[in-house]
Amino acid sequence: MLEPNGPLPPEIYWRRRALAIGALIVALALVIWLVLTVARGGDSKPDDSKPAAAGSSSSTTSKPADVSPTKAAGPAESSTAATPSVATTASNEPATGPGQCADQSLAIKISVDQPTYKVGEQPNFRFVITNISSSVCQRDMNLAQIQASVLSLDGQRRFWTSSDCSPVDESNQRNLKPGEQALFTVRWSGTTSQQGCVGERVPVPAGAYQVIAQFGSLHSSPEPFNLTPA
Repeated sequence: MLEPNGPLPPEIYWRRRALAIGALIVALALVIWLVLTVARGGDSKPDDSKPAAAGSSSSTTSKPADVSPTKAAGPAESSTAATPSVATTASNEPATGPGQCADQSLAIKISVDQPTYKVGEQPNFRFVITNISSSVCQRDMNLAQIQASVLSLDGQRRFWTSSDCSPVDESNQRNLKPGEQALFTVRWSGTTSQQGCVGERVPVPAGAYQVIAQFGSLHSSPEPFNLTPA
């Protein structure tokens, strides 16, 4: 069967057989290549999908780690940015400070250390200024504005006023909470005085007198006391 038979020379038949076998080998090689290519392509899809799945899985796992710091940093930055505005607001409010104490938000009272003094003694008068409002307020309470005046018992004659000869005009700012009091003491020399400390100052004679306090438009109730002969 291997020996060629026919009218042509044997070389022709051998050449045809070689070409046929070569063509068969090429065809077989093509078939094998196609099969391998398909097989590899089918294998590569699962391989690609697996890395993709692994990639998506790893990215899903890693994203919270990456995103969560960013989210955490976001509020931190926004809260930091918001802090100055809050701080500015907080600093602006105290900057205004307490409001001015209006006269109607205060009450003034004066008292005498003892009801009777001898002529020549120096009575002590005590002022009490109280914040009767419901809020903190501020007022300059220098002694040029807080006055004590000694009057006759009927209030018709003035003998002495604390600011006549001792006009202390130094600022004395006081912050008073609701119900808080400011206390002051003035000593009277027992002599007369006139505004500007003009004229002669003479001892006030024995008798019944009253002292009142004034602060702005506020006037205290009169407080009586007596001077007896020395």
